[in-house]
Amino acid sequence: MTIKLDERLAALSKWLHRHFLGESFEIELASGDASFRRYFRVFYLGKSFIAMDAPPAKEDCRPFVNIAKAMLEMGLNVPEIIASNIDSGFLLLTDFGDKQYLDVMDAENVETLYDDALHALLKLQKAGVPVDLPVYSYDFLISEMCLFSDWLVRDYLALADVDYLDEIFELLAQSALQQPAVWVHRDFHSRNLMKTQKMNPAILDFQDAVSGPVTYDLVSLLKDCYISWPEGRVNEWLFKYYKQLLELSLVDVDFDVFKRWFDLMGIQRHLKAAGIFARLNSRDGKSSYLKDIPRTLNYIYDASCRYPEFEHLALLLREQVMPAMDTALSSRS
Repeated sequence: MTIKLDERLAALSKWLHRHFLGESFEIELASGDASFRRYFRVFYLGKSFIAMDAPPAKEDCRPFVNIAKAMLEMGLNVPEIIASNIDSGFLLLTDFGDKQYLDVMDAENVETLYDDALHALLKLQKAGVPVDLPVYSYDFLISEMCLFSDWLVRDYLALADVDYLDEIFELLAQSALQQPAVWVHRDFHSRNLMKTQKMNPAILDFQDAVSGPVTYDLVSLLKDCYISWPEGRVNEWLFKYYKQLLELSLVDVDFDVFKRWFDLMGIQRHLKAAGIFARLNSRDGKSSYLKDIPRTLNYIYDASCRYPEFEHLALLLREQVMPAMDTALSSRS
């Protein structure tokens, strides 16, 4: 029998009551996310914690626990697991507050915040790749890009068949697989980075980490689906980080090759993201992500225009997908 959300909250409260030895506490909703997880802020004896509710039928807490331990050992600022009930899908975690990068960044502080984020990312990528981390495989890369054609193009926008995208997906997957493999957070962006006074930033939502392309998390941060920065500034951050990777022998290609890896990785990630945003709306009733699709499509279009082999993708976006998306959003307002 599927447990209802109100029943899960009751079960979570009962578990917390036992953990706090019967002492009183207060609990309030902190946030949900694009998955089935929910997060509650718990107040107990003048301190606050975060309680994660991850229904076992939909989510597995074990990767979160294992990866959190590994990242703590790297010296990264991630939540400590204070208590856990894996079978029930409950975790009690460090509370880093509510200052997401997305909420506090502006033109004046972004350099400092991004320097901190890139420093943390370098720590992650220097750590080597444990053998038990899932691999960002060819099939995985392709299946992610199919979210774009299945959920955005066909389902949400009801556009004509786009089977010819298979050749483009192939080029993007092969480019990703050519890159050195490192730890990949997979959602290293402004909603999963928290501004903290010490060891900034705190890093969240890392349970889907894999071994994969060295540019993936760079794209997530520098070409963020939720906020954008001028191309010149992005290229400055990218080149600075590239030089650090060179010094650590994590890459051994010239910058033009690295920049192509970055651009094509961006197309792959943003195709996936646009498809996920559409799926969240159509399947899960989470329409708030629709507003982020135009920014995501612009990233794909700009990168596609730089490379002749992606001319057909740029054409599809310019003549069909982007106009249809504008019309769809206008009809909702």
